Amino acid sequence: MAGARVGVLASGVGSNLQALLDRVHGRDGIEIVAVGSDKPDAQALARARAVGVPDATFAAAGYPDRRARDLAMARWLEAAGVDLVVLAGYMQLLDAEFLARFPHRVINVHPALLPAFPGIGAIEQALAYGVKVFGVTVHFVDEGVDTGPVIAQRAVEMPGEPTAAQVREALRPLEHDLLCNTVVRIARGEIGVDPSRPRHVRVREASE
Repeated sequence: MAGARVGVLASGVGSNLQALLDRVHGRDGIEIVAVGSDKPDAQALARARAVGVPDATFAAAGYPDRRARDLAMARWLEAAGVDLVVLAGYMQLLDAEFLARFPHRVINVHPALLPAFPGIGAIEQALAYGVKVFGVTVHFVDEGVDTGPVIAQRAVEMPGEPTAAQVREALRPLEHDLLCNTVVRIARGEIGVDPSRPRHVRVREASE
């Protein structure tokens, strides 16, 4: 993949989307060409409109089931020519048929060091467990809950008893850096799934 046409799905504020818009959009052949959400009032949609990126809402109430909603979303992304889908705070599972249309081309950023603390409330899970090292994972998306192959991780030690808000604030810049770096490296063809070992991600240095 030389460059990438990126579609972003987000359910909320969209700070990871904003990082992508600020750091990678329009550079190295990378273009964010579509931003979708399941929430019509998601701030992420406003961020897309502010820079002229097409946006759309796919609210569950407008479709008979999740599969129908996800197929409509997949068709919209395909029509935009998307070749990489980034889940940036998208709080829904994706149907298997959606994933089949973008094989090994859907990535997610998760606020924990997977496989620990998957799913919703990862930071709260980690705090309840009493961990002292928190982190961020970017991974390929499969049909499970945060079970896809890990691409990259970054950690920060927070001794004492931090609050969820403090952990979230500490992780936010890590999320932004790791997600942006991963999108750039995928666009350069430096990252992909190893077909002989599907749980392992192939990482190639730029000089190779």
